[in-house]
Amino acid sequence: MENVGTRIAPEQISAWRGWGPIIVFPIVVLIFAPAEWPRWAFMWLLSLVIFAGCKWLTWRRTPVPGAQWWQHAGYLLAWPGLNAGAFLSPDRLPEKDRPLPREWVSAAIKLLVGIALFWVVAGWVSREHRILAGWVGMVGLILMLHFGAFHLLSCAWRSVGVDAQPLMKRPLASVSLSEFWGRRWNTAFRDFTHRFLFRPLNSWLGPRRAIFAGFVFSGIVHDLVISVPAVGGYGWPTLFFGTQAVGMFAERSRAGRAIGLGQGWRGRLFALLTLILPAYGLFHPPFVRNIIVPFMQALGAH
Repeated sequence: MENVGTRIAPEQISAWRGWGPIIVFPIVVLIFAPAEWPRWAFMWLLSLVIFAGCKWLTWRRTPVPGAQWWQHAGYLLAWPGLNAGAFLSPDRLPEKDRPLPREWVSAAIKLLVGIALFWVVAGWVSREHRILAGWVGMVGLILMLHFGAFHLLSCAWRSVGVDAQPLMKRPLASVSLSEFWGRRWNTAFRDFTHRFLFRPLNSWLGPRRAIFAGFVFSGIVHDLVISVPAVGGYGWPTLFFGTQAVGMFAERSRAGRAIGLGQGWRGRLFALLTLILPAYGLFHPPFVRNIIVPFMQALGAH
């Protein structure tokens, strides 16, 4: 079968190619999603179509000569990452870069811990403390998906030679906000925004404004999938990501470098505080009450 990756040369790609689904799909969901649906179902559908639009855009804008049909199918249907160039590369990973047994075990443990938090520990929390139960469930869900299931999927792809790096790369080891957001937390979204937002804006606005625009864009997207389905808390996710941009500028400033931000224990402490303290606004109470807790109840978790 002819390789799909030979379809078009990079210089022939229109700047608008691939943008249709990421623009149209969310609008269709916002207009036509049945009003009687549970809010959590609406949230998951909206998140799915936004992700599908991002996935399609990266694929359409990344011709890779030599990629096999199964790589294209795997990238579109069986991998949550957004680095199409790496995944579709015809070059196989060397044996030294493939996962060792201990990495498989680590990913499986995180999956099991997430399951325990979501279906067991959250149930121990009194029904009078819905917000706390919802947060326990959210932590469990993130461990199950991003740290557990997606890591196992990364191990599976890398074991057959496909460059599918884990989306989460030990984020708690970060000594700065720059390291956390740029290298360790949800690299799929980082790859997407760096390619389609930061790089184009960098030449136009300069790096600082491009970074700030990237964080504001992230906030708007999170407001769309968090606040809109929850019917409340509007603007809080955007404020959270704006705070991250300000914190990053602070640690890169002359004063920030003088007091040791961006490195060592001071950098680690500053990054943790900047991430944790405003996180209540990212996953605000309307989202926890109206989306997370009903979703957990629908799955028998609380």
